[in-house]
Amino acid sequence: MPLALPTLAVLVAAAFLAGALDAIGGGGGLIMVPALLAAGLPPHIALGTNKGQSLFGSLAAMVRYARGGLVDGRRARVTFPAAFVGALGGAALVLIVRPEVLRPLVLVLLIAAAVLVTVTRVRSAEEPSTPRRGTAITAALIALVVGAYDGFFGPGAGTFYIAGFVALLGLPMARASADAKVANFASNIAAAILFAHRGVVIWAIALPLACGQILGGWVGAHLAIRRGDSFVRAVVLVVVLALVLKVGRDLYLSG
Repeated sequence: MPLALPTLAVLVAAAFLAGALDAIGGGGGLIMVPALLAAGLPPHIALGTNKGQSLFGSLAAMVRYARGGLVDGRRARVTFPAAFVGALGGAALVLIVRPEVLRPLVLVLLIAAAVLVTVTRVRSAEEPSTPRRGTAITAALIALVVGAYDGFFGPGAGTFYIAGFVALLGLPMARASADAKVANFASNIAAAILFAHRGVVIWAIALPLACGQILGGWVGAHLAIRRGDSFVRAVVLVVVLALVLKVGRDLYLSG
């Protein structure tokens, strides 16, 4: 479905903001999905097209974090495939369990994520890391579980990646956000492949929006690198609060 040029321009601007937000603390879908719905896309097309364009933002953010030296290559080798497989499995679960069933659990998990990010003590980015037994397995499990959630339901997946890496691996916020982009990119690819296969990605819209996502993802990652852990923590908490309000509202309206 073609869009008028002014509408497409507004969506590209929204994609820039979503890419920047997602690169720092997750939650880019809070901007893009409502924007696509407002542009007149049916819900399933909006969700599919959002995944088709958001993978470019996560790619740009991942590259910027890697250039800033914050991506752990060894960890990425286990989290990327784990998140990809998890997202494929999660998407398959949609055929068995309705996503609405998950909303009450998501609300609880989001509040738990906010608490974890707030109270967990993490190392500074400059503090040397010491390898811990089982770290790779833990990272893979986080990526697998959150990737499955991303493929099944989606809202706040990037934030859950960050919270998991902070709470269970003890990573500094900026490094957790960097490693989250690796896993998020993988789950976005898996979801985009499935949505494209089902014919619900409008590439004529997704590809122009990808330009905004790429620039936004790069800028967001740059801000996270430059401004450090306190900035990332603040953004994550704002995103969690927005997600709690959204999921709570959806749960109330569906009840």
